[in-house]
Amino acid sequence: MEETLKGGSNELAYGLYDLQVLRAFLVTLCSVKWLIFRLVSCEVAGVDLVAELIGVTLGPKGRNVVLGNKYGPPKIVNDGETVLKEIQLDDPLENVGVKLVREAGAKTNNLAGDGCTTSIVLARGLIAEGVKVTAMGANVVQVSRGIEKTAKALVSELKLMSREVEDHELEDVAAVSAGNDYAIGNMISEALRQVGRKGVVTIEKGNYTKTNLEVVEGMQFDRGYLSPYFVTDRRKRIVELHDCKLLLVDKKISNPKELVKILDNAVKEKYPVLIIAESIEQDALAPVIRNKLRGVLKVAAIKAPSFGERKSHCLDDIAILTGGTVIRDDMGLTLENAHKDLLGSASKVVITKDSALIVTDGSTRTAVSKRVTQIQNLVENTEEKFQKKILNERIARLSGGIAIIQVGAQTQVELKDKQLRIEDALNAARAATEEGVVVGGGCCLLRLSSKVDAIKEMLDNDDQKIGADIFKRALSYPAKQIAKNAGVNGNIVVEKILSVDNMKYGYNAARDRYEDLMAAKIMDPTKVVRCCLEHAAAVAKTFLISDAVVIDIPEPVSSRQIRRPPPMPTSGPRLSGLSGLGARATGLSGLGARATTL
Repeated sequence: MEETLKGGSNELAYGLYDLQVLRAFLVTLCSVKWLIFRLVSCEVAGVDLVAELIGVTLGPKGRNVVLGNKYGPPKIVNDGETVLKEIQLDDPLENVGVKLVREAGAKTNNLAGDGCTTSIVLARGLIAEGVKVTAMGANVVQVSRGIEKTAKALVSELKLMSREVEDHELEDVAAVSAGNDYAIGNMISEALRQVGRKGVVTIEKGNYTKTNLEVVEGMQFDRGYLSPYFVTDRRKRIVELHDCKLLLVDKKISNPKELVKILDNAVKEKYPVLIIAESIEQDALAPVIRNKLRGVLKVAAIKAPSFGERKSHCLDDIAILTGGTVIRDDMGLTLENAHKDLLGSASKVVITKDSALIVTDGSTRTAVSKRVTQIQNLVENTEEKFQKKILNERIARLSGGIAIIQVGAQTQVELKDKQLRIEDALNAARAATEEGVVVGGGCCLLRLSSKVDAIKEMLDNDDQKIGADIFKRALSYPAKQIAKNAGVNGNIVVEKILSVDNMKYGYNAARDRYEDLMAAKIMDPTKVVRCCLEHAAAVAKTFLISDAVVIDIPEPVSSRQIRRPPPMPTSGPRLSGLSGLGARATGLSGLGARATTL
């Protein structure tokens, strides 16, 4: 009798809880947004859709994705990050899943420059495995902590597996990232050889069908534009000026009248101006921005690099490079009396929100060489380590040069795809120089799964150990995806790799055989793999511990149809919103269908 009452009270409690949830749901129907609790299936569907779409690009046998373009030819790309930016679903709940998993790919790409696809495939594995166990009653908070702790421990294990990359291996790292394109790998390796591992390499569209490498004089430093109104390319969010003059000022500019003479001359002679000063106060900057927006003047402004005495030295270096003169009070030069002959010259200037790149025509090469010799003498006569480091950085900036890869192709579609591959290859090579390399082909992540059992012993409770087991299973997802894209059963590939103790042994999808991947020159940058582990774990943790979703109420189909142009009288009835994606595109899947019924 007591058990019956106990069971009845539980049923009553669940019934009251369901009524409360239903009441809350009905109340939200009258509000501006919907509040949905414990409805993860649609979000998981969004994650799966993204991973399936982007996963086809992974590995040497990865396929292309065609992106439709409303205003031009379609894009054919093999780059996960580019595909990721284009994904937008009608179902608002599925779109939440898309946006969550997009974070993993975007953060990895921002920090390491590559690995977007692997991050998303790994995040999908963590989320899929995590949802399974939490649905069976595991403590989701403890499971998430287990995932987080396992990720940190795996990063430590990864660093032990890593080694420094040799110069001749940079070609292989770049080629693997570019889809086993060794022509691209060789060009990236040659560019870094000429300008140094930390040298500046830029990628731009060429005028010919062949891709070329050119090394020019120039300098890059960490200073972005002072105002977004200076931006000339809104899509890239950059300032780009050609045949530009440089005004170098070693003081604060506070009065707009100080700039009148030099800018008036720029307007008359129609040349762009880059102002580099200690700082520019808002009162002086405002009229410059106004004239730029009106189209009267091509201009941009940035702060001088570094501070104090180092700032003055940097300005002097820029003056030597560009053939200009620094305007400073102790030299008897004032802005009011400045003229064109004091300005430096650059064939091209590119400024982002964080950095500035100055490219010159090489006419000042002799002066630059003398300057480098002077600084080298200072290095020899300086005993302080920090001061030597600063002087060596100045030498590197002045003498390093800038490598420009001019991408050529037969068509615009091919050009875009090639440019993205070269960007990925360059980013992978740079990441490899920073933190070293590990075995590639998804093998490194798979080998890390063998370390999880030891990591479990350090966790606090059984639920955290469940989180570690989730990670162990998810680590096989990238290798399975690479095998799948090569037309091979992923489960069989994973089983065969793990049956051999050699950490370098894995599946070479390009040659369809098992071998020592390091000997086969298949390597991944350690930094990329580390970012994949960290960001996939962070996104999975966020996903699993999220218990409710707040979304905008989807617009009813009827109101969307009102905005469409009326059909032609002779065309008969039309199906709106069904092209390409079928019924899914109408926004009626999942919660959307329920909403229109209500």
